[in-house]
Parts: sequence; structure tokens; C-alpha cells
Amino acid sequence: MCRKPSPSRKTSSTPRSPSTSRAACEDYAKTLPWSAEPMPGWEGDKQLHSSYRSHKEDSPGYTEGQAAEVARFRARLLELSIAVSTHPFWDSVDAGDRVEARMALKHAHEPAEA
Repeated sequence: MCRKPSPSRKTSSTPRSPSTSRAACEDYAKTLPWSAEPMPGWEGDKQLHSSYRSHKEDSPGYTEGQAAEVARFRARLLELSIAVSTHPFWDSVDAGDRVEARMALKHAHEPAEA
């Protein structure tokens, strides 16, 4: 389903795997306002046995560019997820073993436990 990029296309800004796409999306989300729509801030009640008060500043909402970038990330994640889940390889795995095999693939990038 995913096409290979042509040699003339830049690919450094377009992650090619679901895990790198998700990480890039999460990194970008950390730079965004806490609400996609403009929302007033708030301050919570004082917590028992603490002087801490939770609060949020006013959120200006996302700009059109930020909303477009979030939509681009989501579309790319969906495209990659579909490509992985519908890949012909899964036809070669017994139906009863597919969930376990997909979970193993999901964690394949993690370091092995010593």
C-alpha cells in the first residue's frame, strides 16, 4: 500500500515506519497548545495535605498550520497502520497465532531483556 518514494523526493521529514511516525507525532504534539480549540484556562482546588494547585493557562487553540500538521501525522499513521495490518505476510501466519505475532512485531524495536 505504501509507495516507495522516488529518489528525487525528500524522505527525511516523512517517517517510514509506524514507530518513528508515532514518535514524531508525539514530539510535535508536545509543542502544541493543550487544546485544539481556544479554551479558557482553569485552576483546580487545593489538594489535601499539599499546597499544590493544578492549573492550565488559556489555550489559544491550534493555528491552521498546526491543525494541518496534526492531520498530516494522523493520516500518515493510518496509512502505515493499514499497510502493516494488511500486508500479505499475515496470510502466512496461522490465524490463531496472528495476534501474538503482531504483538511481537509491535515490540520488536524494544531492547531485549537481559
